[in-house]
Amino acid sequence: MVKMTEPKLYTRGTKLWVRFSLNGEVIKRSLNIEDSKANRKLATTQIIPQMLLKMHSGEFFENKIVPTVKEMIDISLKMNRASRKANTHSSYNYVLNKHVIPVLGNRKIDSIKASELTLWQNDLLKTLSNKAVINVRIVFNGIFQDALRDEIIQKNPFSIIKAPQNIAKNENIPFSKDEIFKILDASPDKIKLFYGIGFFTGMRTGEITALKWSDIDLENKVIQVRRTRNKGVETTPKTKSSIRDVDILDVLIPYIENHLKYKIDESEYVFNSNLNKPYHSAIKISTTYWKKVLKELEIPYRNLYQMRHTFASMMIASGEDILWVSSMLGHKNANITLQVYAKYIKNEKKSRGTFLLN
Repeated sequence: MVKMTEPKLYTRGTKLWVRFSLNGEVIKRSLNIEDSKANRKLATTQIIPQMLLKMHSGEFFENKIVPTVKEMIDISLKMNRASRKANTHSSYNYVLNKHVIPVLGNRKIDSIKASELTLWQNDLLKTLSNKAVINVRIVFNGIFQDALRDEIIQKNPFSIIKAPQNIAKNENIPFSKDEIFKILDASPDKIKLFYGIGFFTGMRTGEITALKWSDIDLENKVIQVRRTRNKGVETTPKTKSSIRDVDILDVLIPYIENHLKYKIDESEYVFNSNLNKPYHSAIKISTTYWKKVLKELEIPYRNLYQMRHTFASMMIASGEDILWVSSMLGHKNANITLQVYAKYIKNEKKSRGTFLLN
């Protein structure tokens, strides 16, 4: 005989759940509907009665098939592929195959304990940076979240495990104005514009790699940012706010005009390799040209992305409007820009509130 308490509705997040005791065991189940007056009525009059019927018929007690971690990963990747960019899907697939499946892939996903995940996380920290482990953890956490939504597990064990502290090993170190022009002068002619755009617009390296001649409007002094390119895959920029028009500063115009001689009929792209094809990503530019020129000039190495940070810090330190800088960077709002670059705002000492004396 089934002994159970009366099912009670409660809210978890925005969803309706039901809780009751069944033969001494507390059962919690999501009804997969939003908490609203109409849905509470639906749950009371239809869903819960059907649940009670299944209990008395024995259907409720039938064992469900629980996937392994690897099987749940396959399900999750297929389920989310349409909503993710190709590069993101590829990156997630790589992370899971390298750091998760070899260790926990054959385990049933509902058998993974928080203590085991903590030990797994600690092992990763022996060979990876804190930031890298945080990124791996985010990807794996998504698999558990999908299992939770499908009611395969009752609780995500990551919810009680502390993430490693995100310690920035390499602080953003902007290039000086003198260093910028030394780099531009010493670089091969066909690559000067790439660096010029990075230093004088703050565009991301993937956005620069994906630039087409049709994106550059010299007459109106505007570059249209509409795509990004990485590993040979072209997608929309990082965020909605990243789709933007950036101003062409006067200092950049000579570099654009000079680069017109490298325009070829076989490609609509601004930057092409020696094979007259667009670069797969900015990595080739970094390894072939960037590292070499910094070494020759004896300038401490920073990656290509520091061009973007240099633009932002240089403009803010020079008193340019923070809203304009934020727009150029493609940030959602100026608060994001200030969180990173507020330290570059000059705070010259001045007498405050003197207008009150007039």
